[in-house]
Amino acid sequence: MRATRLVTALHDKPYQERLRTLDLPTLKFRRLRGDMIETYKVLSGIYDTSVSPEIPTISEYATRGNSLKIANRRCHYNLRKYSFSKRITNVLNSLPFSVVTAPSVNSCKNRLDKHWASQELRYDWEVELSGTGSRSKVEF
Repeated sequence: MRATRLVTALHDKPYQERLRTLDLPTLKFRRLRGDMIETYKVLSGIYDTSVSPEIPTISEYATRGNSLKIANRRCHYNLRKYSFSKRITNVLNSLPFSVVTAPSVNSCKNRLDKHWASQELRYDWEVELSGTGSRSKVEF
């Protein structure tokens, strides 16, 4: 927020307008995009399985959407509620088949950017990602 004010022509503009003008995504968007890229790497086997986090996938219930749906597990403590595997569940389950099954990391990034091109989250940190939600009725 502070760095965008250093541009003299945009000094008195609101934060969202400065981001749009400079074509800079919000921190929330960058974190979510990074999480999806890391999840792709874990699920596609790029990382060593002994050090990567275990992400439980559902194979028998995946009738719609992508084939790598993640099990939506219940948690009883806030510590687990905000962990990586819980944070990515609804977002990954809502991605289309073409993004999740991309042949390489770069093609996954490009397809993800194309899929999220019209999202308001890119420039407005208060907005939630649209098209996600707990559509999965399976909870463990």
